[in-house]
Amino acid sequence: MDTGRFVAVGDSFTEGVGDPNLHYPNGFRGWADRMARQLGRADPRWEYANLAIRSKVLDQVVEEQVEDTLAMAPTHISFYAGGNDILSLRADLDSLVARYEAALVRLGSGGAQVLVFTAFDMRTTALLEPLRRRVLTFNDAVRDLAATHDATLLDHTLMREYEDRRLWAPDKIHMNRQGHKRMAAFVLRELEVPHTLRLRDLGDTEPRAWRQAIRDEGRFVRTEVLPLVRRRLSGRYDGDAALPKWPQPIRPADGMKRLARERSRARELERELAWAGARDASADGTVSGGRSASRQRRR
Repeated sequence: MDTGRFVAVGDSFTEGVGDPNLHYPNGFRGWADRMARQLGRADPRWEYANLAIRSKVLDQVVEEQVEDTLAMAPTHISFYAGGNDILSLRADLDSLVARYEAALVRLGSGGAQVLVFTAFDMRTTALLEPLRRRVLTFNDAVRDLAATHDATLLDHTLMREYEDRRLWAPDKIHMNRQGHKRMAAFVLRELEVPHTLRLRDLGDTEPRAWRQAIRDEGRFVRTEVLPLVRRRLSGRYDGDAALPKWPQPIRPADGMKRLARERSRARELERELAWAGARDASADGTVSGGRSASRQRRR
């Protein structure tokens, strides 16, 4: 495949949540960063940006990322959004699908190859069965829209190896390091780009005793499901204060860890300059106010 510019759009799936790495922006690596590194190895001219931020619902992704993406004139766009809408206590799927389609059409208007994904059908506790039904309905819609609008479909549900819990983070919503690495390899294979990713052989899954399974499900509900519901009810989201990982195109071949360090230092310098400016302004106001008061006393 010829070189180009790849821009990743979406939420936590694309930001890389579940694949922690302090050497990368926002403390995550993820499948998109891993894929971008492989693109850079295949051809050092490849460019990459990632605007995805965790917790964002579809309308936020559209408002905050779509036009900025098109302004970069990408050749390839990955688009994954809607999952957080499905997690809402009340989800209007018909409206969600219509807005998803509008976003998909807009992203494809610049001539880029648009990659879309289904959400994995993760069979968890029976308490989440209503959520699973929403996922299945949404996935069917994504498949139809990909075919209608000539998007490249990455059907996560066909990758049944993800039934192995060892590819998932404790929240059972986000992939872990091994899961993200496999997703990067999956997308690269669909694009016919060779890669050097080493995928660990997971081997056979050890069955859990039924008592252990019940304990694990109870722990999952206490530590993951209930906090998620509380956050939704409070209106607080993990991505409220987060910034895009790679807001401007970079060349992954230049070294993503090095680029991340340079970006971090630049932000630190900006904060220091802003703090110094605020301190100087405050000092000037104090001096000016003090002189004014002194003049008033002399009069």
